[in-house]
Amino acid sequence: MLQFICPPMPHFIHGGEDTYPILGGHADRSNIGVFDLIYVTRGSLYMEEEGQEFNISAGHYAIFRPDRSHRTTMPCSEETHFYWLHFQTVGDWSESHERLPFSISQEGQPFAPIEYFPFQLPKQKRVLVPHAIEEKIRELLQLQEQPSAQSRWTQQQIFHLLLQLLQDQNQSAVDSPYLQIAEATALFLRRSYQDPLSYKKMAEELHFHPNYIAICMKKTFGCTPLEYLTRHRIEQAKRLLIHTNEPIGKIAEEIGFGSFPYFVRCFTKHTSTKPKAFRMLYRSK
Repeated sequence: MLQFICPPMPHFIHGGEDTYPILGGHADRSNIGVFDLIYVTRGSLYMEEEGQEFNISAGHYAIFRPDRSHRTTMPCSEETHFYWLHFQTVGDWSESHERLPFSISQEGQPFAPIEYFPFQLPKQKRVLVPHAIEEKIRELLQLQEQPSAQSRWTQQQIFHLLLQLLQDQNQSAVDSPYLQIAEATALFLRRSYQDPLSYKKMAEELHFHPNYIAICMKKTFGCTPLEYLTRHRIEQAKRLLIHTNEPIGKIAEEIGFGSFPYFVRCFTKHTSTKPKAFRMLYRSK
């Protein structure tokens, strides 16, 4: 399972289609720097990615990582037609067995969006409605012939719809218990960020043990509930520092920090700037 932390959304780069004859095969690729999504409409491709096998038959897709090698393991046994789409993300991503670091660059930005959400896709799967997938892919490829800004904008929208279609047809990603519990926890933390964090109350609200909730947050967001809550509080502090004249101590209290020195330490750690200096920096702008 591949997981992308959004925003930003993955972005489409380039695509095409190809047909291999009997005994044909995909060229070996190594660390190409982009995700390679292959969707087969006729025949079969037999490939692997560093030991993981991908037998991609008609109506199936596979996604290869940008930082690994993939190659053909067996030539085509029949004429095989497929589409390929290259895409990338500048956000955090991981496979399900990897730990995802929860970090967003804030350099030069007074605000960083905190309402992140995970988007998950199986690396290989059969699609349930092939004609809908093929229609979106053809629309993407047609727009490549129109290199205008408007076409590129439309192209990204279509690509996001395509990703959503792939996810909608793979409910195992949407219905992941880890994902559902982590998203419910994130919503709970954002709603109650002004209150002291109570693991007992959180467990009662979500009907799961705090340790299991923490595991779900780690798997989905790569952070503990407390780390998520702290980042959200810091974002609220930024907003108040810039848009109000409230004393810094009062802001720290309003956003849930019980200790003013602790608030200053956390704010400085996450922004590399003390609260007063942050306020003066962005007020002067």
